[in-house]
Amino acid sequence: MSSKQPLDFLWFIPTPGDGSYLGSNEQNRPADHRYFREIATAADRLGYSGVLIPTSIACEEPFLVAAALAPFTEKLKFLVAVRPGTASPAYYARIAATLDRISNGRLLLNIVVGGSAQELAGDGIFLAHDERYDHADEFFQVFNKLLETGEANLDGKYIKAIDAKLGYPPVQSPRPPLYFGGSSDAGIDFSAGLADKYLTWGEPPAQVAEKVAKVRKAAADKGKDVSFGIRLHFIVRETDEEAWEAADSLISKLSDETIAQAQENFTKNSDSVGQSRMAALHGGRRDKLEVSPNLWAGIGLVRSGAGTALVGSPKTVAARLKEYQDIGIDTVIASGYPHLEEAYRVSELLFPELGITGAVPSARPSFNQPQVFGGGGHGGNLRVVAGS
Repeated sequence: MSSKQPLDFLWFIPTPGDGSYLGSNEQNRPADHRYFREIATAADRLGYSGVLIPTSIACEEPFLVAAALAPFTEKLKFLVAVRPGTASPAYYARIAATLDRISNGRLLLNIVVGGSAQELAGDGIFLAHDERYDHADEFFQVFNKLLETGEANLDGKYIKAIDAKLGYPPVQSPRPPLYFGGSSDAGIDFSAGLADKYLTWGEPPAQVAEKVAKVRKAAADKGKDVSFGIRLHFIVRETDEEAWEAADSLISKLSDETIAQAQENFTKNSDSVGQSRMAALHGGRRDKLEVSPNLWAGIGLVRSGAGTALVGSPKTVAARLKEYQDIGIDTVIASGYPHLEEAYRVSELLFPELGITGAVPSARPSFNQPQVFGGGGHGGNLRVVAGS
């Protein structure tokens, strides 16, 4: 694909539930821990480096989900949310250090300051949008200091910590990496001196390039290096035509009334600049969903947050990813519906084009003789016939 290092590719644990059709209860899969475990163990085996576990009132608690999945996985990292204001920085430091120790250094931390005013109010947080970042800045002064040194003090406007202590350090030194996504000026300024990796939702490459340049400059002004990741859905099939058919199928049972209700809820409940940028890509219309070559905004008709998918054959999608990689993106947080099947499709079809090592057999599959799948009959698989 390029001379650069292969992309770091993470998958997604759909704790709000999963399904084959957006906006429909047909073939849906309710939130179920056994299903999450199937996805996590598959992702671990298929070559994904980690999984994002989402956070909201519609999701299972991500720290608990990660702790439950860690014993069933070997290499998989867990990107879980720290939400300032929902608990003290000292408490979050304790559970972060514990999870990092339980997983033997496989914790990644996702800073989520908020986006839904309604949800924040339910958590007892009533700060205005920009002020939430002032609060979060003080929160992470204490949180990071505890993880890095085991003790912290702060007499701030929002956070007060007197001789706070952390009994056990995390495995990773000085602490697990911090990821952050936020498109507002206040969010970018907050992240500039703090985040190790800045995340963007899947906007067209030109918009992502503009944002990356802005974040990179803000970080450099504070003497900080930052790397970049992107959150995208994927619809990959053997041909472009098959992929677009799958995209159409995904929203084939989605009514205009459901779209209108979802868009109204996003507008009413969210003060997220990133959410506004996602919604602006499609404007709630299903007739203009390819917002950039192979970048499809159909998911954002009803899903809040990340609402775009790359659609196409492996070569097509790899070419689109190279455009993002040339901008500076080195990490992809991916998903697809339903998540178990699509984890296989992306690994088997797309990873070879990206130079990512997929599933590796734990034992030799044969006595060094190439074979083809013979349907699983009693005679076993077939040897490759020379010249065939």
